[in-house]
Amino acid sequence: MLDLKLIRQQPDWAKEKLSRRGIKAEEIDELLAYDKQRREFIVKTEELKAKRNEVSGAIAKMKRNKEDASEQITAMRSVGQEISQLDKQVSDLDEKVQYILVRLPNFPDDSAPASMNEDDAREERKWGNIRDFGFKPKAHWQVGEDLGILDFENAAKVSGSRFVYYRGAGARLERAVYNFMLDEHQKEGYTEVLPPYLVNDESMFGTGQFPKFVGDSYTVTNEGIDLTLIPTAEVPLVNYYRDSIVDEAKLPIYVTALSPAFRSEAGSAGRDTRGLIRMHQFNKVEMVKVTKPEDSWNELEKLTANAESLLQKLNLPYHVITLATGDASFTSAKTYDLEVWIPAQDTYREISSCSNCTDFQARRAHIRYRDEDGKLQFCHTLNGSGLAVGRTVAAILENYQNEDGTVTVPGVLVPYMGGQKLITKED
Repeated sequence: MLDLKLIRQQPDWAKEKLSRRGIKAEEIDELLAYDKQRREFIVKTEELKAKRNEVSGAIAKMKRNKEDASEQITAMRSVGQEISQLDKQVSDLDEKVQYILVRLPNFPDDSAPASMNEDDAREERKWGNIRDFGFKPKAHWQVGEDLGILDFENAAKVSGSRFVYYRGAGARLERAVYNFMLDEHQKEGYTEVLPPYLVNDESMFGTGQFPKFVGDSYTVTNEGIDLTLIPTAEVPLVNYYRDSIVDEAKLPIYVTALSPAFRSEAGSAGRDTRGLIRMHQFNKVEMVKVTKPEDSWNELEKLTANAESLLQKLNLPYHVITLATGDASFTSAKTYDLEVWIPAQDTYREISSCSNCTDFQARRAHIRYRDEDGKLQFCHTLNGSGLAVGRTVAAILENYQNEDGTVTVPGVLVPYMGGQKLITKED
């Protein structure tokens, strides 16, 4: 959530920043108008309450002196009614202020390309050599189905579209991939966490999914309690620190988790209808950092490097782009996307997003620390996929496929596959 005081103090700056995220100046004007009226009513209410307290004291004194205070009592009833009306108006205006404020995205960092067009993302670097196959590479779903290790047909029968069964070596490959990722993150100082997969509305609000993206989530209700299936482990990892004052000495905090991610993929009709790229349920290893403000930008570079190292050890070609401001996530000030090479599509596809959310989530979730002067400050939070597991499997099946239909197991995964070096057709 944005700092309303900052918007109030620098409205033109805020409008210019948010225009890069597609927010119209009129929305900020409306927010500030409600806020100004609310503050005016608060001042008036406080003045009336002070007057009432003063007169109430006088009335009490008059009663002790056996004097007639009926006129003053009648006047104070009128004041009380006015206070009640003003309190309601303040409450109504506060709701209007909050309604707009919680739906405004984070201020973008100046280093991100200022554009609403996703094609204006800036390429930062490339890594790896794109393989010359000598034959036409198959799409990963065809590779997987031909080997009998991916079954989309029976998943559709059981659950619907955008679900899959991993079978045999396919299931083992998925497990090998995420165990490799978790082990590598632990080497970099991340604490592994196994989080809840169902979270409450306060948690979804804290990381910015609610209220703006309610329609993108799966929510279950039991005994009048709503819980949401997590769209990413970022939600329970960040909210672990919600309503907390973190010990400054423990910052920066690094945590990682494997979890399923559940997404309705609202608005994605017709896109990636086949394969593992866009699923309703998929596994993802997430990295989350909680830092002091002055450290967060350096930590973003390190977070991105952590994700890149996995692709390098898997020998999967990729590039890193900085997303345009209009394409970054709601909570992000700046996002690096890692896109892995997908041969059958002859293009790079996203496999990780690494974002600095600055103090945006910390304000919503009330995550703070005491600085060296004892003053409470909001932390900065960062998150990154390390990596999306299904998309990593897709990249392996495509980049490591052989002309005879088999798939070579990447060297770093062989120990996690029990020594298996080649995936052949399942019976």
